[in-house]
Amino acid sequence: MKILIIKFRNIGDVLLSTPLIKNLKLNYPDASIDFALNKETKDMIEDNPDINEVLIYDRKKLKSLPIFKRALEEWKFLKKIKNKNYDIVINLTEGDRGAFYAFVSKASKKVGIPPKKGIFKKVYTHPLPKPWQKHMVEASLDPIEALGLKIFEKKLYVFSNEEVKDYKDFIHIHPVSRWLFKCVKDETIAKIIDFLELDLKQRVILTAAPEKKELNKIKSILSLCKSSPINLSGKLSLKETISLNKKAKLFIGVDTAIMHIAAANSIPTIAFFGPSSAKNWGPWDNEEQKNSYLKDKGIQRSKNHTVIQEDWECVPCHQDGCNGSKISDCLMNLNLEIIKKEIREKLK
Repeated sequence: MKILIIKFRNIGDVLLSTPLIKNLKLNYPDASIDFALNKETKDMIEDNPDINEVLIYDRKKLKSLPIFKRALEEWKFLKKIKNKNYDIVINLTEGDRGAFYAFVSKASKKVGIPPKKGIFKKVYTHPLPKPWQKHMVEASLDPIEALGLKIFEKKLYVFSNEEVKDYKDFIHIHPVSRWLFKCVKDETIAKIIDFLELDLKQRVILTAAPEKKELNKIKSILSLCKSSPINLSGKLSLKETISLNKKAKLFIGVDTAIMHIAAANSIPTIAFFGPSSAKNWGPWDNEEQKNSYLKDKGIQRSKNHTVIQEDWECVPCHQDGCNGSKISDCLMNLNLEIIKKEIREKLK
């Protein structure tokens, strides 16, 4: 049995698809499972023992090539999929690209969300429903049900063999996102850091991606701090961040991939949500293995994780900030006392 999973999305999206990999392997122990993804997300799948090969689509490189060279590289990628002779192809991304790859594969079973229109509308032998009515972890398991297989578990898996400095007894804070409209007010994060370091005598380690806008955000936060947390922002690879996070006793951050990594590592998490829905994207609890975020907004808890979100009428709006500003008002004035209380509870 040869199976291909396709997920051309972002880091967190790929991580939330790992329950599918495990359940396919439990249903087909002898299957060879490959995974096709964007290059920047490969760290979520590499080192996964249930994956045979990672097929990397380097979108940035392809866009930089002259049109004929790009066409050649695209053809090579398609040919590789076709020559693998997959029995099952599962496309977890709505749209034409994955549907085209499923069509090219000639697999006898093609699973995916049908495009709204176009020539690939009926390419799938096992069409999937739209995922927006459930948590993305549960949505990633829709192919298991579509194929008439058994769901054995609902757990996230993340892997890293990278070694980092042996930090101990610390709280990991990742206050930034590639989408700034998901970020909390800098003053709020600074006050949280000072509360941990000065009042509770807890060591804080900050991380961020080596991106200018994220590092500028960290610089602004640190300028407002009275304490001196350890700042590893821009200094760690994604794999190293995974390894660091595994050692934390608490994670605090916004709705981003690192939050999902913390949940996959079973680190108690406090997550700040604004425009997005915890019903779909809340930190998944590997112990509960069910979606405990049943409300549209407000403070919600699973066994080990807490989502803090305003209970405003407009929340969640699923927009990139208020009125296109890239700033979400619902994240600018979160109640600091509520946050402090939640931190105390988690540290018990």
